[in-house]
Amino acid sequence: MILINLLPHREIARKRRKEQFNVGLGLSVLAGVLLAVLVFVWFQAQISDQQDKNQLLKTEITRFDAQIKDIASLEAEIAALLARQQAVENLQADRNMPVHLLTELVQQLPDGVYINSLQQNGQNVVLLGVAQSNERVSELLRNLSNNSPWFASPELVEIVAGTANLTPRDARRVANFQIKVKLVRPTDAPKNPASQPPAQKSSMPASDAVVR
Repeated sequence: MILINLLPHREIARKRRKEQFNVGLGLSVLAGVLLAVLVFVWFQAQISDQQDKNQLLKTEITRFDAQIKDIASLEAEIAALLARQQAVENLQADRNMPVHLLTELVQQLPDGVYINSLQQNGQNVVLLGVAQSNERVSELLRNLSNNSPWFASPELVEIVAGTANLTPRDARRVANFQIKVKLVRPTDAPKNPASQPPAQKSSMPASDAVVR
């Protein structure tokens, strides 16, 4: 017996393939949407985590800024305390400077040199005196430069020829001089002057000064 299929099988197969395609397309779209949602959620989580980290960093930076300000304030207070301590130490050291000045000056004066007056301004001292000759003034400068730890940087300002009347009939030529010298604080003076190198010599030796 011969069976003949009179149903439109080609149209049915085409319709079935179309339905399968539509189902596959829908599933692909659904999978794409789900994937996009997952990616969006992941990015949002990353952004939120980074924002939390940024907020934590801002909080720590603010805390460190406050600590830095405290440290700067402490450093300023320490510097002020050190400055006051140094000022007190200088005052204590300066109390004995006139004693050292007079004692050393007497020891370093050569014979034939006399000091008429001296002026002290801080550590700077101006000596006004008279000497029997220019060589005596040179010797005084050498003594102040090399032989005393309490004097530094002696400088001959001027030397002027003059006369000294010993008696109404006896007048002698003398050298009137002005010398600037720096007085060294006791805290800065070397403990063993013999072991120290010679101080800087006078920038104007008496032998080179102009006698007026």
